[in-house]
Amino acid sequence: MNIETALKEAMAIDGALGVAVVDYESGMALGSLGGGPHLDLELAAAGNTEVVRAKQRTLASLGLSDEIEDILITLSGQYHLIRPLTSAGGSLFLYLALDRSRGNLALARHGLKRLEAELEI
Repeated sequence: MNIETALKEAMAIDGALGVAVVDYESGMALGSLGGGPHLDLELAAAGNTEVVRAKQRTLASLGLSDEIEDILITLSGQYHLIRPLTSAGGSLFLYLALDRSRGNLALARHGLKRLEAELEI
């Protein structure tokens, strides 16, 4: 599945507010859907790049050889899920923002895992 199709399928997840495929080396979104005046996906892509980089540095400092499966940020009204794409050589991640009142976190995580497995970059 290509990036455009993956983004459309991610937006079909209940409660999805916005989604992006992000290169965490540059902080740039390769593609995005959704967002709006209260969710700037370009800004979120750049900011979440720093989150991924910080976690990667922490794992390296701790000497852990584990890979990040996903990173969850909970806000009072939203969930933000970051899922590194191991199939893309580790330099890309999926970012999904969910409305907390409408979304199901477990189903969203499962959906992103499925998209990662099917995404071809």
